[in-house]
Amino acid sequence: AALLMAIRNRRPPEGLIFHTDQGIEYRAIQIQNVHKRYGFIPSMNRAYHCTDNAEMESFFHSLKGELLTGNTFRDVYQLRDSIAGYIQHFYNRTRLHSSLNYQTPVEYEAAA
Repeated sequence: AALLMAIRNRRPPEGLIFHTDQGIEYRAIQIQNVHKRYGFIPSMNRAYHCTDNAEMESFFHSLKGELLTGNTFRDVYQLRDSIAGYIQHFYNRTRLHSSLNYQTPVEYEAAA
């Protein structure tokens, strides 16, 4: 559902490289069918090489440290809303990223 929402909102071109870890959910036939339907090129990191996906590893470290650790959520809906707000408003629009030359992802994408 998240992938289809991203496709609907962002309208990525054919040839997009869809890079993930080797989680079973990314090897599922449903995801492979989405790749075929939209002309995406699937890419997975090598087994036992988490540095192949360093940006995502860094993201989850930041999410845990900046939002989840020390906080409690009354239910899954509050957790989902908090994560969505963290990503959409803080992580992408406010937080500076060293891998993007200390720009936000929104700034970096606009410059590209």
